[in-house]
Amino acid sequence: MRRVKTAVGLLLTAVMLFPVYWMINVSFTRDQDMRKSPPNWFPADGTLDGYRAVLDQQLPYLGVSLVVGVGTVALTLLLAAPAAYSLAKLRPRGGGALSFVLLIAQMIPGIIMAMGFYAIFLSTGVLNTVPGLIVADSTLAVPFAVLILTTFMSGIPEELLQAARTDGAGVVRTFVSIVLPVSRNSLITVSLFAFLWAWSDFIFASTLDQGGDHQPITLGIYHYIGNNNQEWNAIMATAVIASVPAAILLVIAQRYVAEGVTAGAVKD
Repeated sequence: MRRVKTAVGLLLTAVMLFPVYWMINVSFTRDQDMRKSPPNWFPADGTLDGYRAVLDQQLPYLGVSLVVGVGTVALTLLLAAPAAYSLAKLRPRGGGALSFVLLIAQMIPGIIMAMGFYAIFLSTGVLNTVPGLIVADSTLAVPFAVLILTTFMSGIPEELLQAARTDGAGVVRTFVSIVLPVSRNSLITVSLFAFLWAWSDFIFASTLDQGGDHQPITLGIYHYIGNNNQEWNAIMATAVIASVPAAILLVIAQRYVAEGVTAGAVKD
């Protein structure tokens, strides 16, 4: 029975990973072999032309996405960590209602938020700018981050905080010196999700930065498909390179993410 389950698991994994493999395979395939029947299951007589085209044309888009991703992480942590600490330990009046509002905020469709941001950014002069895109992407990450961090910080022993207060630490000192270091796994978790959301965002980018001078990689791929719809090796090479940073972050942070997501789920 165990072998059957293992075989089924491997089969399902292969099915889910096949599109990724085919993307990589096509990225090395020559143009003249693209419509070959049957297709090459392995990149025989492969070429790096697609990757050369990407490096020549797509690096600026990748740089913008990196700036937007890092900026979104910084803004998310700056807003979410103090808010979560307040909800978890300071328990302000109306905290329960605020938590409910944050939960509801995650259910609002992105296109509705994009339309609202468009009107606001147009009147404030931040339309088609990188800072505007960072603010918009942060609205997706902040509610999630606050809920995750609140759950974890609620499990921090009160004795630990009381000991800090006994030593003369105020609210801010306790938050910076005690709560943040203890919450490392959850902070890494929300940082990773915030970065991935910003990195893969297309709705906000296409709505709020369509005419900007600095555009993220999602718009780069979109424009590239429109301009080079026959050069599939270059298109797939762009997708491969765009996937690399996210894959590296997931591999590095997977242990922290597993611990951060389940943090606070079980109380001692």
